[in-house]
This record gives sequence, structure tokens and C-alpha cells, in this order.
Amino acid sequence: MDEDEISPDHPRATSLRIRSRLSRGFQLGIASVFGLFAHGRGEAFDYLIGEQTTDNARKAMRAAAAALLTATHPILSVNGNAAALTPTELVELAQAANAKLEVNLFHRSPDRLKAIAHVLREAGAREILGVDEANAAIIPEIHSDRRRVDRRGLFIADVAFVPLEDGDRTEALMKLGKRVIAVDLNPLSRTAQKATITIVDNIVRALPILIQLVKEMQPLPKSQLRQITAAFSNDANLRDALNLINRRLVKLAAMAAKQPVDLGDER
Repeated sequence: MDEDEISPDHPRATSLRIRSRLSRGFQLGIASVFGLFAHGRGEAFDYLIGEQTTDNARKAMRAAAAALLTATHPILSVNGNAAALTPTELVELAQAANAKLEVNLFHRSPDRLKAIAHVLREAGAREILGVDEANAAIIPEIHSDRRRVDRRGLFIADVAFVPLEDGDRTEALMKLGKRVIAVDLNPLSRTAQKATITIVDNIVRALPILIQLVKEMQPLPKSQLRQITAAFSNDANLRDALNLINRRLVKLAAMAAKQPVDLGDER
């Protein structure tokens, strides 16, 4: 089903539109079948946070915006799902944060690299790293194709924005001394646990907000931006996300049992 065939009145319209984008991305060779499985897992966690951007996620986005704006070499890593769901937003974020885009894939093939580069160029990208073998470098301790990075990009990056990332590479990037910003709906994943800043939100909701925050925070002094990142605790961030899920589950269970429970503001 194409996006334009989905009725806005359908109770799962947003979810269906996202699935349609991924399905189209798979047909075009952008997303892999394994990426479709990963999305299903993430959608389950989206239910648990109420399919909304929480205050907790917004705090993480503010820290992420500050980190991008204070970086010397900020890089936005793009995989198949991210390219299928938010190509325009990734290009806009790169422009706002003065960052570069780099394609990086677990299931790597020349055709997928070409397809993703094409969709990013259609979205307005002028420079795309990670597609030129002449500039390839290797990240140690990774055994998948994701060890291959661009020596002009992730290899020298001090801040890496890695939405929908896998845990192995997140951990490897951290060991190399990079600050890693993840977008992950699962606060229990290795990616979420290992990253410097984890935005527990759906990428389609998170990126427009992050772009706006980057634009709003651009005039702030670098010293103030560094204070924002220094004050952020990812451990506390993930704990808050898990507590939110716990409160929602208790409330939903009480509602199912028709036992009213006042848990205050869920957000």
C-alpha cells in the first residue's frame, strides 16, 4: 500500500505510512529485509512509550544538538532504514549542523550504496561519503562490513550521529574516543546502553525536532553548549525512559482491570 492510499482517519495511519516507506525502500534496494525486522522490534517499543516524543527524549535531543554544534568533525551515519524513512531530514540536519553524511551498511553491496546515495542526492545532498572505495578505512574490532568507513568521515569524526545503529559499531566508535549520538526506541539495546547520548524516540519524530533545536541553539556560545552536554547523563536518561515505560504499563494494566490509577504526567 502506497502512502497516498492510507486514509488519515485510520487509527494506525502514521504506523502504516512508516511501513509503506520502508516497504518502498526495500523494493528500491535501499532497506534490507533485516532492516524490516529491526523496524518491527522498534515499533513494539514505540507502543511502550505511547508513540509520542517524551520530555525525556527532548532533553536528549537538546544535548545531541549541543554536541553536534561543538564538534570539529560531526558525521551523520546513514543506513538503509534511515535513508528510506528520513532522507530529507538527514540532509537538512547535516546542513544545519555543518556535518557530513556517510553511508554505512551492515549488509553492504554496490547496488545498495548506489541506491542510498541516489535518494540522498534527490533530497539535496551534495557530498556523500562512504561510497568511494578509494577513501575506505577500517575500524578495528568489528567483523561485519560496518567496519568499513570513510577516512574523511567516521574515521576522523569526533561526534558521530548514528540513528538505528547496531551495538558492535557503537561500542567500537566509543572505544575510539568518539562521542556517539544514537536514536533507538529500545532503551535496553546495546546501542542505547553504550552511546554517549541516546534519543529514545522514533526517528521520524525525532529528526524534525532535532533540526529545529540545532537551528535555535546555533547562536549560543560554545561554552554554554559544552555545559549542556557535560550536564547530560545517558544513564539517567535511559533510567527515565524505562521508568516511563513502567508507569505506562502499570497504568494500562489498571485501565484494563478498570482500576483507576493516578500516575501524574506520563511525559
